[in-house]
Amino acid sequence: MYFAALLARTEDGWEASDTELDDVETLDDLADFARGATADDDETVLVLLEQEDIWYGVVRIDGEDDPRVFVSNAAAAARSAYGELLLTPELLGREPEDDSTLDSLTDLDGTEDGEPDADTGPDTDADAGPEAPAGTPAGPVGDTELLDDLGVSEKQLLALNGDAVNEIAEMLGAADVLETVR
Repeated sequence: MYFAALLARTEDGWEASDTELDDVETLDDLADFARGATADDDETVLVLLEQEDIWYGVVRIDGEDDPRVFVSNAAAAARSAYGELLLTPELLGREPEDDSTLDSLTDLDGTEDGEPDADTGPDTDADAGPEAPAGTPAGPVGDTELLDDLGVSEKQLLALNGDAVNEIAEMLGAADVLETVR
């Protein structure tokens, strides 16, 4: 189960809105979506995402600046569609993939290299769920200081677990407004 909310910092305090991310495909789309949720282009907007007690992510958008991202557990988030939005190659310290390499990964029969043939029997790990891409860290990634100026230190951010989104909202003084959309 996922939960996603926008918190916009306005002159009157924090405003929250529940959000559906079904039409969001990239981090840039998410940033544009968040910018559209405020009346003032210079307002700070936070996108808070969580998958139960497995992982959480925070995206901070300040005006037209590039979004700042923190993900609590990259390996867990990589197995999630919403997590994949946040885990850009840059965030993971990788070079962006070149589309031309896709051609070299496909055999002439249309299967990818390393993909089992249909006649080799069932995959015994099919129930294990998707795996994170190789080299994806099993811990936090991103900007651990993205909430420092808002009252949530790097140490506090890294110590969160469980209901992290509510704890972040509490530290920001936005717990009541977040509760209205939860």
